[in-house]
Amino acid sequence: MQDGKVLVIDDNKSVLSALEILLQFEFKQVATIPNPNQISSFVGLDTVDIVLLDMNFSAGINTGNEGLFWLREIKKKAPHTSVIMMTAYGAVDLAVKALKEGATDFILKPWNNEKLLATIKSAYLLRKSRKEVQDLKQKERHLKQVINQDSNYIIGNSKALNSVLNLVRKVAKTDVNVLITGENGTGKELIARELHRTSPRKNEVFIGVDMGSISETLFESELFGHTKGSFTDAKEDRAGKFEAANSGTLFLDEIGNLSLQTQAKLLSAIQNRTVVRVGSNKPISVDIRLVCATNCNLNQMVNNGVFREDLLYRINTIHIEIPPLRERDNDVLILADFYLKKYGAKYGKPSLRINANAEEKLMGYRWPGNVRELQHTIERAVILCEGNVLKPEDFLLTSNSVISLEKGPETLDEMEKLMIAKALEEHNGNYSAAANQLGISRQTLYNKIKKSNN
Repeated sequence: MQDGKVLVIDDNKSVLSALEILLQFEFKQVATIPNPNQISSFVGLDTVDIVLLDMNFSAGINTGNEGLFWLREIKKKAPHTSVIMMTAYGAVDLAVKALKEGATDFILKPWNNEKLLATIKSAYLLRKSRKEVQDLKQKERHLKQVINQDSNYIIGNSKALNSVLNLVRKVAKTDVNVLITGENGTGKELIARELHRTSPRKNEVFIGVDMGSISETLFESELFGHTKGSFTDAKEDRAGKFEAANSGTLFLDEIGNLSLQTQAKLLSAIQNRTVVRVGSNKPISVDIRLVCATNCNLNQMVNNGVFREDLLYRINTIHIEIPPLRERDNDVLILADFYLKKYGAKYGKPSLRINANAEEKLMGYRWPGNVRELQHTIERAVILCEGNVLKPEDFLLTSNSVISLEKGPETLDEMEKLMIAKALEEHNGNYSAAANQLGISRQTLYNKIKKSNN
């Protein structure tokens, strides 16, 4: 017995009785109504899986127009319900017309029970499929909303920040590729999300990829996907980030850390707007808005032969430079107040405030780690403070990432940081070249930098 609900609509009581007896052993719920005017008052019409609808109700009229009218009414109220038309006056043109209006199938009276049941069961399976598709679409919409939610905000009203936001609003309306540059901690991903949020693609997914954390061996699999059995751990087909971002925005962070070999593969995908999964030769078209970000000087890297000029042209249709925090005037205090309230609430200290001398200290600092450093500084001060007023001594502003060259490193960790900083400076921020000089892999270098910034 199928776990479904069937509704029979026919003005012939013998037909209603016969179908009710036949179907009661096949479906859990069978309902009948003798008058189509009762359709509008039928409770739970949209929960009905199958409707068997007669095409003629008035005596002497065999055109089927009545049935077509009620078919349209049912589809308005229950668009996903399967409707099977019934008539004793069969005509090909009438059947075609019913199917065009949304009917699932057409049955002639008198019917053959086996054929009738086969038709109804097929219609029930179609209804189940439609419902599953509808449920999947609802889940997809919900997942997109969850993925696109971001608890971070763009805070500030400085001239430098407003200039960036004005450019974002202009560019967001288009689908051009955007390159976002700026120092570490300036909020490049926030700007990328703002581009997505204010674009026509805002209801689609935003997929972010940290390019520096992807090893060269997994690059193609992560970005383009793979087929089952294409390599040892490929136990099933898997879509890559390009496919996952289809119809939405793909954000490639740390794009300056790619090797020349991976740059060539990325360029091909961007140019052709197609990807080929590892282990396949079938191209898959993708429709994405591409946004890239880096703290490297890509023009200098092009001159040094470590970044492809043609790739730079592809990703750099519009260039957005994020200003460092030291160039954002009073945004320092606005951001400090925002994080003070955030962490004050988190750690049970909602009445905290920053005194004037402490504000002066915050404004006088250069913030080499930018907004990220300010955020961590405020959180640390909130955790360690003992009173309700934060004073200058509550803010430890000696950045762990900045080491005085005159004083020299005092620990092995400081020595490592200094060597990494000097190698990156010598190679204009190119991770691959710096890693090669230090005798470590690019992935190891990236992990060490991540660890030191936390």
